[in-house]
Amino acid sequence: MLRLDSDVQYVKGVGPRRSALLGSRGIRTVEDLLLHIPKSYQDRANFVPLSSLRVGQDAAVHAKVYRSRVIQTRTRGRILDVILTDGSSFAHAKWFHGGYLQTREFSAGREVVLFGRVDFDRYESKFVFFNPEFELLDDGDESASLDMGRYVPVYEEAAGITSRQFRRLIAGALSDLTKDLDDPLPEDIRKAHGFPDIYTSLQRIHFPGTDDDLAKLNQRQSAYHRRLIFEEFFLLELIFALRRIQGRSLKGVRFETTDRIRQQVKAILPFHPTAAQKRVLKEIVDDLKAPYPMNRLLQGDVGSGKTIVAFEAIVIAVENGYQAALMAPTEILAEQHYINAKRILDPLGYRVGVVRRGVKKAEKQELLKKIAAGEVHVIIGTHALIEEHTVFNRLGLVIVDEQHRFGVVQRLQLMAKGENPNTLVMTATPIPRTLAMTLYGDLDLSVIDQMPPGRTPIRTVHVTERDAGRVHRMIAAELEQGRQAYVVYPVIEESEKVDLKSATEGFKRLSEVFKGRRVALLHGRLKSDDKETIMRAFAAGEIDVLVSTTAIEVGVDVANATLMLVDHAERFGLAQLHQLRGRVGRGAHSSLCILMTPGRLNDVARQRIQAMTATTDGFRLAEVDLNLRGPGEVAGTRQSGIPEFRVANLLTDSELLSLAQKEAQRWANRTEERERLIEALSARTKFVTVG
Repeated sequence: MLRLDSDVQYVKGVGPRRSALLGSRGIRTVEDLLLHIPKSYQDRANFVPLSSLRVGQDAAVHAKVYRSRVIQTRTRGRILDVILTDGSSFAHAKWFHGGYLQTREFSAGREVVLFGRVDFDRYESKFVFFNPEFELLDDGDESASLDMGRYVPVYEEAAGITSRQFRRLIAGALSDLTKDLDDPLPEDIRKAHGFPDIYTSLQRIHFPGTDDDLAKLNQRQSAYHRRLIFEEFFLLELIFALRRIQGRSLKGVRFETTDRIRQQVKAILPFHPTAAQKRVLKEIVDDLKAPYPMNRLLQGDVGSGKTIVAFEAIVIAVENGYQAALMAPTEILAEQHYINAKRILDPLGYRVGVVRRGVKKAEKQELLKKIAAGEVHVIIGTHALIEEHTVFNRLGLVIVDEQHRFGVVQRLQLMAKGENPNTLVMTATPIPRTLAMTLYGDLDLSVIDQMPPGRTPIRTVHVTERDAGRVHRMIAAELEQGRQAYVVYPVIEESEKVDLKSATEGFKRLSEVFKGRRVALLHGRLKSDDKETIMRAFAAGEIDVLVSTTAIEVGVDVANATLMLVDHAERFGLAQLHQLRGRVGRGAHSSLCILMTPGRLNDVARQRIQAMTATTDGFRLAEVDLNLRGPGEVAGTRQSGIPEFRVANLLTDSELLSLAQKEAQRWANRTEERERLIEALSARTKFVTVG
């Protein structure tokens, strides 16, 4: 008998060669094969009389052969033409290149069942099925067929294996599958929500009975679908719930918030905080006072004021005698944080350091020595912070900015530099709630859903390349008003393979267009010192037009920059475009974002551009992005450590996700069941360690 963890090669019809093919598509066990669920179901149980056929319908028919013949053609080779009758009417079935079929198999009077799309042959004036699936019957018995006389599963082809072949492999696996399966869903959950057991679900999701609702099957709303979807969500949410319990059993770094500390926090505020910032800071402070370490995700749209909230947390950490580390994904963003930290925290007497490339070895070693001695209070950097030679003296607060650009492992590596430090994860890339629940289910969530006062709305327009002259005049008009502009390109240098305008070519061209103006070029390949010099000059108003790649996607904050031109905007994702747009509109002046594209766009690019011009709401754009790209690509899930769901779909199954989260939290607190659940998780989830 087969078990779910049996190697797929032992399924009838697989063997070593097919096993290797299936393995290349992630199908390595019997469970993997059985979770390759049908993409749709066809009604081949209810036969349609030939007299009732309609053009365009998918129909199953049960008829007799009236006559068959092979037609030799010049272009299509041999065509087998079979005339069928069921007593009510006649129809044709034709198989192109049908030389492999023999007319003797379709002898007059032979019973046949077939399924296909109904067409109309204008030459014969009859309904016709072109290349239908068929079975020749003996003694009129089609009851044992996998392909006819039932609701038939249709599978997505994989590894060169067709839908029909999958039917046979899966039927073979199910026939040999032991009924004694350890169901990972607790019985009381199954009973409470009407979920069938695992054995029944796997049997019926592949080969449902004709008493099942075909519409629900095709909509993935059958009891079997819902059970398997819930199970995937439940196991994942249970991992997160167990992690949270585990995290709260650890002794964390506990911070006090005295009147003096509260005054220090207020001292760094550049403006009166919004209600949302106050709410989020209270959530963070409550965590910092708790005996267990904070693990919180701070989410907010571009310009919502996350950074100042993070600096408030840093003040609390430093005033309690601890160091704070802030890890950013790029050198430019790390440098921007360093500049802001120096400006905001220097007046409090804090020593701020940045660990980066491009500094002299002796200088870097001196900085690392001071960090290890506790002489630097706030340490900012990129991945360099998690390298072995970076040692902290008393790390109490870890902040990870733009977490979706890092993997889970990198976050944990930085946390391991201290003894259970408090951790704040930040992202300016809005993430739909369903995706946040799966990406960051082990973190408490705080959302800044309110913009600070003084931020002006950004108008976004779409133009084509033939409007370049008009766009240049618009930029010139802004410069005349004493404002500054960004021009963003998708690549640094021209490539013969990709027809894109490059930043270097654009810089040369715009230097001519805006002769007499100060035009500068910024991209990721510049040395750190050069990048910082350019950024400082632009912030000081010494550069009029900054030509850049996506190096300015995050972290650059210049209130006087009021216009952004994104060239070849169709080449950017929605999240990138939204981040780029957030570089303008940061002051009191009205701002404009211009998205320039070629004249012709594909459907996805057109929808992205339309979404950008329709709204500046990052959370609304995140929902659009999720629909366009799917959850696997949004917010860095490929590197997050979260698996691809095999049955569940974050776009359509959010109701079951919420239910699974509630049940997981409830069950994780039932200590008598916890060991059994952890055992089930260890056996069924290969992507995480629970303990």
